[in-house]
Amino acid sequence: MKFVDEYRNSTLIHRQAEEIARRSQGQSLKFMEVCGGHTHTIYKHGIEDLLPSTIDLVHGPGCPVCVLPMGRIDDAIAIARTDGVIFTTFGDMMRVPGSQGSLLDARASGADVRFVYSPLDALKLARQHPDRQVVFFAIGFETTAPSTAVTLLRAQAENIQNFSIFCNHVNVIPAIKAILDSPDLRLDGFVGPGHVSMIIGMRPYTFIARDHHKPVVISGFEPLDIMQSIAMLTKQISEGRAEVENQYARVVRHDGNEKALQVMARTMELRPFFEWRGMGFITQSALKLRPEFAAWDAELRFKVPGIRVADPKACQCGEVLKGVIKPWNCKVFGTACTPETPIGTCMVSSEGACAAYYNYGRFGVATERTRTLA
Repeated sequence: MKFVDEYRNSTLIHRQAEEIARRSQGQSLKFMEVCGGHTHTIYKHGIEDLLPSTIDLVHGPGCPVCVLPMGRIDDAIAIARTDGVIFTTFGDMMRVPGSQGSLLDARASGADVRFVYSPLDALKLARQHPDRQVVFFAIGFETTAPSTAVTLLRAQAENIQNFSIFCNHVNVIPAIKAILDSPDLRLDGFVGPGHVSMIIGMRPYTFIARDHHKPVVISGFEPLDIMQSIAMLTKQISEGRAEVENQYARVVRHDGNEKALQVMARTMELRPFFEWRGMGFITQSALKLRPEFAAWDAELRFKVPGIRVADPKACQCGEVLKGVIKPWNCKVFGTACTPETPIGTCMVSSEGACAAYYNYGRFGVATERTRTLA
């Protein structure tokens, strides 16, 4: 398949592996792949097994489902249980646990919760059910925010009054800043998120290289993309450089998608602060609807608890999201917490690091670094 097969070429991938080994020269390096999509590619295709044992890849907070705190899930469930509401959401959010169960549990107990593929599907439901209030659970980084913004503008243009948005869009840059300021983790570079960068471009990452002297390589999602990105990171380090480079040039432009940024700016603004699972409150790290769109703001239309809820003590999803531990370091990983019986969001989401480790058989040090025994 064009634009897939050529990025899974084993000859080119092994050539990149040789370059990485040559340039790293036994130096211990720790790189963070920010995006959950990268994590799944790494373990699905066994990329870590091609790298020198001295190179360690850790996971970042790039899974939008995973970073939502339990309190926001409880707020969503409260809206869903309101009489006359059709609550719509992406499929990943259906099974994410709050303190009183999940949206799937709410549906089982009588709430009208439906999964949709886009916010425009939710708007279509609002047209079809003028006697019901249709709410869309908007989540995601800057990648998905433009589609929410366009849907909001369409709802305004058509004056659809029975449609509203529960906005939980988050911004990746403040999360990366929080990680860099954390004393828990030493990083040598970042594999930058490709889909987010398609929207925001390269410029927002410059502070990482300028202020923290860490290289960043924005990467695509195929195995060769990631291997080439790691090679580019090791090359920068071997040459004493710290720059923002773009491996994903076939999709990402330096200034991003200006039209998408404009429609986001027209409909949304920064929240003063927002809670991230495992990372606490981060200033200006999420979006809310602008006052002129208050009529379509579910947080204003419905009564929500708005209470901060602590994560289950057994779950270490927060530490996984910050790259402090590997999923198999969590005591409940693969035992009490599985994709069928998830305790934390990292095991629920299709982009969650715990789900990646579980689905591709990474249950401990022995399976993670078998090549060191060869």
